[in-house]
Amino acid sequence: MQHLVCGISSGGRAVPDLDGRRFLVANAQGPYVWDDLGRRYVDTALGFGATFLGHTDPVVTDAIRKALEKGSMPAYAHALEEEAAASLAAHTQDLTKVVFLNSGSEAVHLACRTARALTGRQKIVKMAAGYDGWFDEVAFGNAGSSEATMSMNNRPSKGDTLLLRFNDCQDAELLFQECDDIAAIVLEPMMANAGCILVDPGYLQFVSSLARRHGALVIMDEVLMGFRRHAGLASHLMGVNPDLATVGKAIGNGVAVAALLGTPELMSAFEDQRVNRAGTYNGNPVACAAVKAAMSVLDEVDYTALNTAGESLRRHAVEAFARVGMDVCTSGYGTVFTIWRGKDAPSNYREAVQRADADFTAKLHMELRRNGVMSMYSTYGRHYLSSRHDDDALQQWADALEHAAQSFVD
Repeated sequence: MQHLVCGISSGGRAVPDLDGRRFLVANAQGPYVWDDLGRRYVDTALGFGATFLGHTDPVVTDAIRKALEKGSMPAYAHALEEEAAASLAAHTQDLTKVVFLNSGSEAVHLACRTARALTGRQKIVKMAAGYDGWFDEVAFGNAGSSEATMSMNNRPSKGDTLLLRFNDCQDAELLFQECDDIAAIVLEPMMANAGCILVDPGYLQFVSSLARRHGALVIMDEVLMGFRRHAGLASHLMGVNPDLATVGKAIGNGVAVAALLGTPELMSAFEDQRVNRAGTYNGNPVACAAVKAAMSVLDEVDYTALNTAGESLRRHAVEAFARVGMDVCTSGYGTVFTIWRGKDAPSNYREAVQRADADFTAKLHMELRRNGVMSMYSTYGRHYLSSRHDDDALQQWADALEHAAQSFVD
């Protein structure tokens, strides 16, 4: 009898059997994963974006090994906590104060708690169809839910969580007319979990200014997008200065670690105990070693070349399908993107729902897999590039796209 519930510990790991065989990873190195039969695949899921530096980056792995040798879990402060915090803060401009946690969900939860303590208000606003963790407070209105389309007359809410339409300035203005108890708005640099929907120019700036004018804080959820476009926060690259930010995934390159970032003024709420935080594994030596090492490697990444390679791959996908008479398009950036059936990528979630084609994305996953490329199995799935996707891996990926496109007409 199988003891692991559904055979997985996170629902996102589910992929269908192929030719009667379950897919199990036996090894992961650089841009590749190997199954239990020893077959190698180019990995485009990359721990749902966590292993931005590729699997088992040698610098990060060596740092983790040394930390383990010294003791993985003391109950006391250790020097690596401050060293890791300093290395992270060096990349995040005025957000120089750090609290380490173990997951992005925890980081967003603590950000919301902090905002409530600082403002004395209760309501938290999140983007409809956005994913800000799986805790009850914000696990509402995610992509695929009935609430996410916001088709009802009344604004969807659950407890103290309200939804806001992404890329809709008018809805943001209406929100603050409706409610005067908003502690914070949780924004995302891109609606990744809804299919890499890009933000309209000026939208984040408009909502941030509106929130502050009404006494609410701006929380930027960068668990997925942080350090993916440059060695820092995507929001800063886009000209947005959040009050608080959450990061994870890339900062530990696959190790379970996340962080809440804030200005010294706001984070003083922890020092005077207006906000409490706890967690046995928060800031443990293994996680801190990974963060410190990952920051040093991220500083060496050629983001321009990486993004150029990704943009080339996106064009190749469109051209491969065009050669067999099918229209596809992509949304996102060179380092993370979604492939859609049709000529135009969605600019909001309602359009995403209309253009989503579950059969297309399922078949694309299966055909890429037959040709040595593993991808996310999801209608709104993303394709990620790591800094270690070299020419060979990219060519194999491009060839697999050609074969996948051909399979739609065979």
